[in-house]
Amino acid sequence: MRTSRWRKFAAVTTAALIFSGANVYGKVKIEVVITPDGRVKSTRVVGGHPLLVQACQDAVKEWKFVPAPEETTQIVEFDFHAN
Repeated sequence: MRTSRWRKFAAVTTAALIFSGANVYGKVKIEVVITPDGRVKSTRVVGGHPLLVQACQDAVKEWKFVPAPEETTQIVEFDFHAN
């Protein structure tokens, strides 16, 4: 089921912060399967800059979402841009 759930907790990896300061820009889209208790079951890269996708995928795997009655799938989008 594809729906939107709020994050309870989100972590950003050091690698993502480093790349964002290294003039690497663009969007990364990750498909996330979330268990009923709010944990990330699996991720799949939908698209994005090759230097950013792994850092984003690693960060999403650490996120916790609000519990829901059933497993859900959603797309998470990261946007890296100049200040």
